[in-house]
Amino acid sequence: MGTVTDNHTTTAPLSLTEGAVEQLNQIRQQENIPADYFLRVGVKGGGCSGFSYVLGFDKRQDNDDTFETNGIQVVMNKAHAIYLLGMEIDFHNGLDNRGFTFDNPNAKSTCGCGTSFSA
Repeated sequence: MGTVTDNHTTTAPLSLTEGAVEQLNQIRQQENIPADYFLRVGVKGGGCSGFSYVLGFDKRQDNDDTFETNGIQVVMNKAHAIYLLGMEIDFHNGLDNRGFTFDNPNAKSTCGCGTSFSA
């Protein structure tokens, strides 16, 4: 996962596409998200397949790793890294599909909703 110094990883464990970055920056501006909030990426129990993704703006917690990807400051609970390592987050804005997508190489199976997976 990279070298960790003061809870800041030098190598990002996941990536954000340019489309995702553009949408996240728009959300930050439209919702007036404070500058000291990071993008939180994580997992939680539940969803159709066992886990659901967490994506939102939040303050850094003591058990978080922080990193930057494509200019976005990201926080992730250290325990979630095993589920999210190598994941790519994208944003689709099509007629039949609009929203964030998660391409996770650690998911053994996913659900049709695209936000739930099993590991």
